[in-house]
Amino acid sequence: MKWPSRGGDAAQQWRQRDAAVVSAAYSRYSDLVVESAEGAHLHTADGRDVLDFGSGIAVVNLGHRHPAVTAAVHAQLDRVWHASVTALSPPAITAAEALVRVAPDGLDQAFLCNSGAEAVEAALKLARRATGRSDVLAFRGAFHGRTYGALTLTASKAKYHAGMGPMLPGVHHVAYPYCLRECPPDGQGRCGVAEGDEIERLLATVVAPQDVAAIVVEPVLGEGGYVVPPAVFLPALRRICDAHGMLLIVDEVQSGFARTGRMFAVDHSGVRPDIMCVAKAMGNGLPIGAMVARGEVMRAWQPGEHGSTFGGNAVACAAAVAVVETMERERTWERAATLGAKVMKRVRSWQDRFPSLADVRGLGLMIGLEFLHPDRSPDAEVVEAVRAAALRRDLLLLACGTDENVIRLVPPLTIPDDELETGLRRIEESLAEVAG
Repeated sequence: MKWPSRGGDAAQQWRQRDAAVVSAAYSRYSDLVVESAEGAHLHTADGRDVLDFGSGIAVVNLGHRHPAVTAAVHAQLDRVWHASVTALSPPAITAAEALVRVAPDGLDQAFLCNSGAEAVEAALKLARRATGRSDVLAFRGAFHGRTYGALTLTASKAKYHAGMGPMLPGVHHVAYPYCLRECPPDGQGRCGVAEGDEIERLLATVVAPQDVAAIVVEPVLGEGGYVVPPAVFLPALRRICDAHGMLLIVDEVQSGFARTGRMFAVDHSGVRPDIMCVAKAMGNGLPIGAMVARGEVMRAWQPGEHGSTFGGNAVACAAAVAVVETMERERTWERAATLGAKVMKRVRSWQDRFPSLADVRGLGLMIGLEFLHPDRSPDAEVVEAVRAAALRRDLLLLACGTDENVIRLVPPLTIPDDELETGLRRIEESLAEVAG
Protein backbone atom coordinates (compact mmCIF):
# COMPACT_ATOMS: atom_id res chain seq x y z
CA MET A 1 0.00 0.00 0.00
CA LYS A 2 1.22 3.52 -0.76
CA TRP A 3 0.56 5.40 2.44
CA PRO A 4 -0.57 9.02 2.45
CA SER A 5 2.10 11.31 3.84
CA ARG A 6 2.00 14.97 4.71
CA GLY A 7 5.67 15.45 4.11
CA GLY A 8 8.03 16.84 6.71
CA ASP A 9 11.78 16.52 6.47
CA ALA A 10 12.12 14.99 9.94
CA ALA A 11 9.65 12.19 9.21
CA GLN A 12 11.25 11.40 5.87
CA GLN A 13 14.69 11.29 7.44
CA TRP A 14 13.47 8.76 10.01
CA ARG A 15 11.98 6.62 7.23
CA GLN A 16 15.29 6.64 5.37
CA ARG A 17 17.24 5.72 8.49
CA ASP A 18 14.78 2.92 9.21
CA ALA A 19 15.19 1.49 5.71
CA ALA A 20 18.97 1.54 6.10
CA VAL A 21 19.34 -0.28 9.42
CA VAL A 22 16.09 -2.01 10.50
CA SER A 23 15.33 -5.49 9.19
CA ALA A 24 12.78 -5.65 6.41
CA ALA A 25 11.20 -8.56 8.31
CA TYR A 26 9.13 -5.97 10.14
CA SER A 27 5.99 -5.32 8.11
CA ARG A 28 4.35 -2.01 9.00
CA TYR A 29 0.70 -1.03 8.87
CA SER A 30 1.65 2.56 8.04
CA ASP A 31 4.71 4.75 7.55
CA LEU A 32 3.75 7.07 10.39
CA VAL A 33 6.72 8.21 12.48
CA VAL A 34 5.34 8.40 16.00
CA GLU A 35 7.21 10.67 18.39
CA SER A 36 4.76 10.63 21.29
CA ALA A 37 1.40 9.18 22.21
CA GLU A 38 -1.28 9.66 24.82
CA GLY A 39 -4.64 8.00 25.31
CA ALA A 40 -5.94 7.16 21.85
CA HIS A 41 -3.69 9.66 20.06
CA LEU A 42 -0.46 9.21 18.10
CA HIS A 43 1.59 12.36 17.52
CA THR A 44 3.92 12.15 14.54
CA ALA A 45 7.18 13.73 13.48
CA ASP A 46 5.39 15.68 10.76
CA GLY A 47 2.84 17.20 13.11
CA ARG A 48 -0.14 14.85 12.71
CA ASP A 49 -2.52 13.84 15.48
CA VAL A 50 -3.75 10.37 14.52
CA LEU A 51 -6.52 8.46 16.29
CA ASP A 52 -5.27 4.97 17.09
CA PHE A 53 -7.90 2.27 16.47
CA GLY A 54 -5.28 -0.47 16.67
CA SER A 55 -3.82 0.02 20.16
CA GLY A 56 -0.53 -1.46 19.04
CA ILE A 57 -2.52 -4.59 18.10
CA ALA A 58 -4.54 -4.78 21.33
CA VAL A 59 -1.60 -3.84 23.56
CA VAL A 60 -2.42 -0.45 25.06
CA ASN A 61 -5.88 -1.47 26.27
CA LEU A 62 -5.69 1.32 28.88
CA GLY A 63 -4.50 3.83 26.29
CA HIS A 64 -1.02 5.15 25.62
CA ARG A 65 0.86 6.25 28.75
CA HIS A 66 -1.98 5.57 31.19
CA PRO A 67 -1.26 7.64 34.34
CA ALA A 68 -1.41 4.72 36.79
CA VAL A 69 0.90 2.56 34.69
CA THR A 70 3.27 5.47 34.07
CA ALA A 71 3.46 6.20 37.80
CA ALA A 72 4.17 2.55 38.64
CA VAL A 73 6.94 2.35 36.06
CA HIS A 74 8.55 5.58 37.26
CA ALA A 75 8.47 4.39 40.85
CA GLN A 76 10.08 1.05 39.97
CA LEU A 77 12.86 2.74 37.99
CA ASP A 78 14.16 4.20 41.25
CA ARG A 79 14.30 0.78 42.95
CA VAL A 80 15.57 -2.12 40.85
CA TRP A 81 15.33 -3.00 37.15
CA HIS A 82 16.57 -6.53 36.83
CA ALA A 83 17.41 -9.58 38.90
CA SER A 84 16.61 -12.55 36.65
CA VAL A 85 17.15 -15.88 38.43
CA THR A 86 19.90 -14.59 40.71
CA ALA A 87 17.41 -13.70 43.47
CA LEU A 88 13.75 -13.51 44.37
CA SER A 89 12.02 -10.44 42.92
CA PRO A 90 9.10 -8.80 44.80
CA PRO A 91 7.78 -7.12 41.60
CA ALA A 92 7.71 -10.49 39.80
CA ILE A 93 6.00 -12.19 42.74
CA THR A 94 3.43 -9.39 42.94
CA ALA A 95 2.78 -9.56 39.18
CA ALA A 96 2.26 -13.32 39.34
CA GLU A 97 -0.14 -12.87 42.27
CA ALA A 98 -2.09 -10.23 40.36
CA LEU A 99 -2.35 -12.44 37.28
CA VAL A 100 -3.45 -15.49 39.26
CA ARG A 101 -6.04 -13.36 41.04
CA VAL A 102 -7.84 -12.45 37.81
CA ALA A 103 -7.19 -15.64 35.83
CA PRO A 104 -9.86 -18.31 35.37
CA ASP A 105 -10.44 -20.49 38.43
CA GLY A 106 -7.80 -23.14 38.97
CA LEU A 107 -4.95 -21.35 37.18
CA ASP A 108 -2.82 -20.66 40.21
CA GLN A 109 0.84 -20.57 39.12
CA ALA A 110 2.51 -18.31 36.56
CA PHE A 111 5.67 -18.44 34.48
CA LEU A 112 6.68 -14.89 33.54
CA CYS A 113 8.31 -14.15 30.19
CA ASN A 114 8.59 -11.35 27.63
CA SER A 115 6.07 -11.98 24.86
CA GLY A 116 3.14 -13.99 23.62
CA ALA A 117 5.33 -16.26 21.52
CA GLU A 118 7.45 -17.06 24.58
CA ALA A 119 4.32 -17.85 26.57
CA VAL A 120 3.15 -20.25 23.84
CA GLU A 121 6.55 -21.93 23.69
CA ALA A 122 6.44 -22.41 27.45
CA ALA A 123 2.94 -23.88 27.24
CA LEU A 124 4.01 -26.38 24.58
CA LYS A 125 6.97 -27.53 26.63
CA LEU A 126 4.93 -27.80 29.81
CA ALA A 127 2.12 -29.75 28.12
CA ARG A 128 4.55 -32.32 26.75
CA ARG A 129 6.38 -32.56 30.08
CA ALA A 130 3.20 -32.87 32.15
CA THR A 131 1.50 -35.49 29.96
CA GLY A 132 4.48 -37.41 28.63
CA ARG A 133 2.88 -37.12 25.19
CA SER A 134 4.25 -35.64 21.99
CA ASP A 135 1.49 -34.36 19.69
CA VAL A 136 -0.56 -31.17 19.72
CA LEU A 137 -3.77 -30.09 17.96
CA ALA A 138 -4.17 -26.54 16.66
CA PHE A 139 -6.51 -24.70 14.28
CA ARG A 140 -6.41 -23.32 10.77
CA GLY A 141 -6.51 -19.55 10.88
CA ALA A 142 -4.70 -19.39 14.22
CA PHE A 143 -1.78 -17.12 15.01
CA HIS A 144 0.41 -17.98 18.00
CA GLY A 145 3.74 -16.32 17.19
CA ARG A 146 6.81 -16.63 14.99
CA THR A 147 9.31 -18.60 17.08
CA TYR A 148 9.51 -22.20 15.89
CA GLY A 149 7.05 -23.92 18.21
CA ALA A 150 4.58 -21.05 18.04
CA LEU A 151 5.12 -20.74 14.28
CA THR A 152 4.29 -24.42 13.81
CA LEU A 153 0.98 -23.87 15.58
CA THR A 154 0.32 -20.76 13.47
CA ALA A 155 -1.82 -21.33 10.38
CA SER A 156 -3.19 -17.91 9.49
CA LYS A 157 -0.93 -17.27 6.48
CA ALA A 158 1.29 -19.63 4.52
CA LYS A 159 3.89 -16.88 4.09
CA TYR A 160 4.90 -17.26 7.74
CA HIS A 161 6.05 -20.85 6.97
CA ALA A 162 7.52 -20.20 3.52
CA GLY A 163 11.17 -21.18 3.41
CA MET A 164 11.26 -21.80 7.16
CA GLY A 165 10.75 -25.57 7.32
CA PRO A 166 10.85 -28.12 8.66
CA MET A 167 8.42 -27.16 11.38
CA LEU A 168 8.05 -28.79 14.80
CA PRO A 169 6.86 -32.40 14.38
CA GLY A 170 3.66 -33.70 15.89
CA VAL A 171 1.37 -30.68 15.27
CA HIS A 172 -1.99 -31.29 13.55
CA HIS A 173 -4.36 -28.58 12.30
CA VAL A 174 -8.14 -28.77 12.07
CA ALA A 175 -10.78 -26.24 11.03
CA TYR A 176 -11.75 -23.39 13.33
CA PRO A 177 -15.53 -22.81 13.36
CA TYR A 178 -15.42 -19.82 11.02
CA CYS A 179 -19.07 -20.22 10.13
CA LEU A 180 -19.31 -17.39 7.58
CA ARG A 181 -16.80 -19.04 5.26
CA GLU A 182 -15.80 -22.52 6.35
CA CYS A 183 -18.54 -24.35 8.20
CA PRO A 184 -22.13 -23.14 7.71
CA PRO A 185 -24.54 -24.88 10.08
CA ASP A 186 -26.53 -27.85 8.84
CA GLY A 187 -30.29 -27.78 8.37
CA GLN A 188 -30.84 -28.18 12.11
CA GLY A 189 -28.54 -25.26 12.96
CA ARG A 190 -25.77 -27.55 14.18
CA CYS A 191 -22.14 -26.66 13.41
CA GLY A 192 -20.21 -29.90 13.38
CA VAL A 193 -16.86 -28.12 13.35
CA ALA A 194 -17.77 -26.22 16.51
CA GLU A 195 -18.95 -29.41 18.20
CA GLY A 196 -15.66 -31.20 17.54
CA ASP A 197 -16.58 -33.56 14.70
CA GLU A 198 -13.39 -32.86 12.75
CA ILE A 199 -11.22 -33.37 15.83
CA GLU A 200 -12.90 -36.68 16.55
CA ARG A 201 -12.26 -37.79 12.95
CA LEU A 202 -8.62 -36.77 13.25
CA LEU A 203 -8.25 -38.77 16.47
CA ALA A 204 -9.86 -41.77 14.79
CA THR A 205 -7.83 -41.67 11.58
CA VAL A 206 -4.57 -39.71 11.91
CA VAL A 207 -3.26 -39.47 15.47
CA ALA A 208 -4.13 -41.66 18.44
CA PRO A 209 -5.64 -39.65 21.30
CA GLN A 210 -3.21 -41.15 23.80
CA ASP A 211 -0.39 -39.46 21.86
CA VAL A 212 -1.92 -35.97 22.06
CA ALA A 213 -0.66 -33.72 24.85
CA ALA A 214 -2.89 -30.69 24.27
CA ILE A 215 -5.31 -28.70 22.16
CA VAL A 216 -4.19 -25.08 21.64
CA VAL A 217 -6.89 -22.55 20.77
CA GLU A 218 -7.64 -18.84 20.56
CA PRO A 219 -11.05 -18.24 22.22
CA VAL A 220 -11.53 -15.54 19.58
CA LEU A 221 -9.52 -15.97 16.38
CA GLY A 222 -7.23 -12.94 16.19
CA GLU A 223 -4.90 -12.58 13.20
CA GLY A 224 -7.10 -15.09 11.38
CA GLY A 225 -10.01 -12.65 11.15
CA TYR A 226 -11.51 -11.73 14.54
CA VAL A 227 -13.80 -14.73 14.40
CA VAL A 228 -16.08 -15.42 17.36
CA PRO A 229 -16.86 -19.16 17.48
CA PRO A 230 -20.27 -20.61 18.39
CA ALA A 231 -20.91 -20.96 22.12
CA VAL A 232 -20.62 -24.76 21.96
CA PHE A 233 -17.02 -24.68 20.72
CA LEU A 234 -14.93 -24.26 23.86
CA PRO A 235 -17.13 -26.64 25.92
CA ALA A 236 -16.66 -29.21 23.14
CA LEU A 237 -12.89 -28.84 23.37
CA ARG A 238 -13.04 -29.21 27.13
CA ARG A 239 -15.12 -32.38 26.73
CA ILE A 240 -12.66 -33.88 24.23
CA CYS A 241 -9.67 -33.03 26.41
CA ASP A 242 -11.29 -34.55 29.49
CA ALA A 243 -12.27 -37.69 27.61
CA HIS A 244 -8.73 -38.34 26.37
CA GLY A 245 -6.52 -36.92 29.11
CA MET A 246 -5.34 -33.93 27.05
CA LEU A 247 -4.65 -30.43 28.31
CA LEU A 248 -6.61 -27.43 27.03
CA ILE A 249 -4.38 -24.43 26.30
CA VAL A 250 -6.07 -21.10 25.57
CA ASP A 251 -4.10 -18.36 23.84
CA GLU A 252 -5.41 -15.06 25.24
CA VAL A 253 -2.47 -13.01 24.00
CA GLN A 254 -4.70 -10.73 21.90
CA SER A 255 -8.09 -11.28 23.52
CA GLY A 256 -7.06 -10.96 27.17
CA PHE A 257 -7.19 -8.16 29.74
CA ALA A 258 -10.74 -6.83 29.37
CA ARG A 259 -10.67 -6.56 25.57
CA THR A 260 -13.74 -8.76 24.96
CA GLY A 261 -15.98 -7.46 27.75
CA ARG A 262 -14.66 -9.98 30.28
CA MET A 263 -11.20 -10.09 31.82
CA PHE A 264 -10.42 -12.98 29.46
CA ALA A 265 -12.38 -14.20 26.44
CA VAL A 266 -12.61 -17.74 27.83
CA ASP A 267 -14.64 -16.30 30.73
CA HIS A 268 -17.60 -15.92 28.36
CA SER A 269 -17.81 -19.70 28.04
CA GLY A 270 -17.40 -20.77 31.65
CA VAL A 271 -14.76 -23.26 30.47
CA ARG A 272 -11.72 -23.73 32.68
CA PRO A 273 -8.50 -24.19 30.71
CA ASP A 274 -5.49 -26.06 32.03
CA ILE A 275 -3.01 -23.51 30.70
CA MET A 276 -3.46 -19.91 29.52
CA CYS A 277 -1.03 -17.73 27.56
CA VAL A 278 -1.12 -13.94 27.93
CA ALA A 279 0.98 -10.94 26.86
CA LYS A 280 0.21 -7.79 24.83
CA ALA A 281 -2.07 -5.73 27.15
CA MET A 282 -0.55 -7.26 30.28
CA GLY A 283 2.05 -4.47 30.41
CA ASN A 284 0.09 -1.85 28.44
CA GLY A 285 3.09 -1.40 26.15
CA LEU A 286 5.95 -2.76 28.21
CA PRO A 287 7.23 -6.17 27.05
CA ILE A 288 5.85 -8.85 29.34
CA GLY A 289 3.99 -12.12 28.89
CA ALA A 290 3.08 -15.09 31.02
CA MET A 291 1.98 -18.69 30.93
CA VAL A 292 -0.37 -19.45 33.82
CA ALA A 293 -1.43 -23.01 34.65
CA ARG A 294 -3.01 -25.28 37.20
CA GLY A 295 -0.53 -25.96 39.97
CA GLU A 296 -0.54 -29.72 39.47
CA VAL A 297 0.37 -29.17 35.82
CA MET A 298 3.03 -26.55 36.50
CA ARG A 299 4.67 -28.75 39.11
CA ALA A 300 5.61 -31.21 36.35
CA TRP A 301 8.56 -28.90 35.75
CA GLN A 302 11.66 -29.21 37.90
CA PRO A 303 13.92 -26.23 38.69
CA GLY A 304 15.99 -25.24 35.67
CA GLU A 305 13.89 -27.08 33.06
CA HIS A 306 12.72 -23.78 31.60
CA GLY A 307 13.67 -20.17 32.08
CA SER A 308 13.98 -16.66 30.65
CA THR A 309 16.75 -14.16 31.38
CA PHE A 310 14.44 -11.17 31.20
CA GLY A 311 11.26 -12.95 32.30
CA GLY A 312 9.84 -11.19 35.34
CA ASN A 313 11.69 -7.95 34.61
CA ALA A 314 10.94 -5.68 37.55
CA VAL A 315 9.89 -2.61 35.54
CA ALA A 316 7.60 -4.60 33.24
CA CYS A 317 6.12 -6.40 36.26
CA ALA A 318 5.36 -3.08 37.94
CA ALA A 319 3.44 -2.08 34.81
CA ALA A 320 1.54 -5.38 34.81
CA VAL A 321 0.47 -4.95 38.45
CA ALA A 322 -0.76 -1.44 37.67
CA VAL A 323 -2.70 -2.75 34.66
CA VAL A 324 -4.50 -5.41 36.67
CA GLU A 325 -5.22 -3.12 39.61
CA THR A 326 -6.53 -0.37 37.32
CA MET A 327 -8.80 -2.79 35.45
CA GLU A 328 -10.11 -4.22 38.71
CA ARG A 329 -10.72 -0.77 40.17
CA GLU A 330 -12.36 0.68 37.07
CA ARG A 331 -14.00 -2.57 35.89
CA THR A 332 -12.57 -1.88 32.45
CA TRP A 333 -14.21 -4.98 30.95
CA GLU A 334 -17.63 -3.41 31.54
CA ARG A 335 -16.67 -0.34 29.53
CA ALA A 336 -15.37 -2.62 26.78
CA ALA A 337 -18.74 -4.38 26.67
CA THR A 338 -20.65 -1.10 26.58
CA LEU A 339 -18.52 0.49 23.89
CA GLY A 340 -18.46 -2.73 21.88
CA ALA A 341 -22.25 -2.91 21.79
CA LYS A 342 -22.39 0.72 20.64
CA VAL A 343 -19.85 0.12 17.86
CA MET A 344 -21.52 -3.09 16.67
CA LYS A 345 -24.90 -1.37 16.40
CA ARG A 346 -23.44 1.58 14.53
CA VAL A 347 -21.34 -0.47 12.11
CA ARG A 348 -24.08 -2.99 11.32
CA SER A 349 -26.26 -0.08 10.23
CA TRP A 350 -23.76 0.51 7.40
CA GLN A 351 -24.29 -2.88 5.78
CA ASP A 352 -27.30 -1.77 3.72
CA ARG A 353 -25.26 1.12 2.29
CA PHE A 354 -22.06 -0.86 1.70
CA PRO A 355 -22.91 -4.35 0.39
CA SER A 356 -19.26 -5.46 0.44
CA LEU A 357 -19.38 -5.25 4.25
CA ALA A 358 -20.47 -8.86 4.58
CA ASP A 359 -20.11 -9.42 8.31
CA VAL A 360 -19.68 -7.47 11.52
CA ARG A 361 -18.71 -9.58 14.52
CA GLY A 362 -16.89 -9.41 17.81
CA LEU A 363 -16.88 -9.59 21.56
CA GLY A 364 -16.56 -6.41 23.59
CA LEU A 365 -14.27 -3.99 21.78
CA MET A 366 -12.58 -6.67 19.68
CA ILE A 367 -14.56 -6.24 16.46
CA GLY A 368 -13.98 -7.44 12.92
CA LEU A 369 -15.48 -6.04 9.70
CA GLU A 370 -15.23 -8.59 6.89
CA PHE A 371 -15.48 -7.52 3.25
CA LEU A 372 -16.45 -9.84 0.40
CA HIS A 373 -16.99 -9.47 -3.33
CA PRO A 374 -20.48 -10.18 -4.70
CA ASP A 375 -19.36 -13.75 -5.46
CA ARG A 376 -18.45 -14.11 -1.74
CA SER A 377 -14.71 -14.18 -2.40
CA PRO A 378 -12.50 -12.12 -0.05
CA ASP A 379 -12.20 -8.43 -0.92
CA ALA A 380 -8.80 -7.34 0.34
CA GLU A 381 -8.68 -4.44 -2.10
CA VAL A 382 -11.52 -2.55 -0.45
CA VAL A 383 -9.92 -3.06 2.98
CA GLU A 384 -6.65 -1.61 1.69
CA ALA A 385 -8.49 1.32 0.15
CA VAL A 386 -10.56 2.03 3.26
CA ARG A 387 -7.49 1.91 5.50
CA ALA A 388 -5.67 4.35 3.23
CA ALA A 389 -8.67 6.68 3.12
CA ALA A 390 -8.97 6.53 6.90
CA LEU A 391 -5.29 7.35 7.36
CA ARG A 392 -5.74 10.43 5.18
CA ARG A 393 -8.36 11.39 7.78
CA ASP A 394 -5.89 10.80 10.62
CA LEU A 395 -7.30 7.45 11.71
CA LEU A 396 -5.12 4.36 11.97
CA LEU A 397 -6.90 1.08 11.17
CA LEU A 398 -5.44 -2.43 11.08
CA ALA A 399 -6.34 -5.36 8.85
CA CYS A 400 -6.37 -9.08 9.58
CA GLY A 401 -7.70 -12.35 8.20
CA THR A 402 -6.07 -15.05 6.13
CA ASP A 403 -6.87 -12.96 3.04
CA GLU A 404 -6.39 -9.54 4.69
CA ASN A 405 -10.05 -8.77 4.02
CA VAL A 406 -11.04 -7.89 7.59
CA ILE A 407 -10.67 -4.54 9.33
CA ARG A 408 -10.15 -4.98 13.06
CA LEU A 409 -11.42 -2.34 15.44
CA VAL A 410 -9.40 -2.40 18.66
CA PRO A 411 -9.19 1.14 20.05
CA PRO A 412 -8.10 1.67 23.65
CA LEU A 413 -10.79 0.60 26.10
CA THR A 414 -10.42 3.99 27.78
CA ILE A 415 -11.20 5.99 24.64
CA PRO A 416 -13.63 8.86 25.38
CA ASP A 417 -17.05 8.58 23.76
CA ASP A 418 -16.52 11.63 21.55
CA GLU A 419 -13.22 10.29 20.20
CA LEU A 420 -14.81 6.92 19.50
CA GLU A 421 -17.56 8.71 17.61
CA THR A 422 -14.98 10.71 15.64
CA GLY A 423 -13.20 7.53 14.63
CA LEU A 424 -16.40 5.80 13.55
CA ARG A 425 -17.39 8.82 11.51
CA ARG A 426 -14.03 8.77 9.75
CA ILE A 427 -14.48 5.08 8.92
CA GLU A 428 -17.94 5.75 7.51
CA GLU A 429 -16.61 8.64 5.42
CA SER A 430 -13.79 6.42 4.17
CA LEU A 431 -16.22 3.67 3.19
CA ALA A 432 -18.36 6.20 1.34
CA GLU A 433 -15.30 7.53 -0.48
CA VAL A 434 -14.20 4.07 -1.57
CA ALA A 435 -17.71 2.98 -2.53
CA GLY A 436 -18.31 6.18 -4.45
